[in-house]
Amino acid sequence: MINKLAAESIGTFWLVLGGCGSAVLAAAFPQVGIGLHGVSLAFGLTVLTMAFAIGHISGCHLNPAVSVGLWAGGRFPAKELLPYIVAQVAGGIAAGAVLYVIASGAPGFDVSKGFASNGYGAHSPGGYSLTAALVTEVVMTAFFLLIILGATDRRAPAGFAPIAIGLALTLIHLISIPVTNTSVNPARSTGAALFVGGWAVEQLWLFWVAPIIGAVLGAAMYRVIGSEQR
Repeated sequence: MINKLAAESIGTFWLVLGGCGSAVLAAAFPQVGIGLHGVSLAFGLTVLTMAFAIGHISGCHLNPAVSVGLWAGGRFPAKELLPYIVAQVAGGIAAGAVLYVIASGAPGFDVSKGFASNGYGAHSPGGYSLTAALVTEVVMTAFFLLIILGATDRRAPAGFAPIAIGLALTLIHLISIPVTNTSVNPARSTGAALFVGGWAVEQLWLFWVAPIIGAVLGAAMYRVIGSEQR
């Protein structure tokens, strides 16, 4: 269990550092900014690489909503749920701290500009409402879980799950960065919001509630469509 929790913490650290780091450090860097497309790909690559690196150790959840969804889908024991979530959030916060140290080394750094935090209303990249943000996060997370459960089903082609899951997360970011800056992961949201404080912490509730609801819905969908015929 210790190895599993360490793997989850390290993996979530990599996801937040790689994904949020690309947004904070590289998205709009003069002349070589990677933009929305690059940030989307970066998040997908963090999951893809860690799935190959630690999937055989912990399952590579890297996300409290994924752990809840896998539990709801009958793929994960309830007794391991809380320890996994604690390890994931710890990894996300540690990555936020490292990213803050790096980013604050540049002249003119201002954490109040967002630090890749998730938000709605005035803090949505596109000014989207609370309702739009809620629906987006629920639907995106539901389909993320549907893809995870399908790709890791024993009937699915072996060895390709990390690619499908990584590309799914890339697509999710391409769709939803303009709406919420894309969460679908409470640990990722927490790791950034704590260093911004203020509005980011006040709005953090949504990026716990919506992904967890979406994960349970995704698990329920897969239980229906993925059940084996007798």
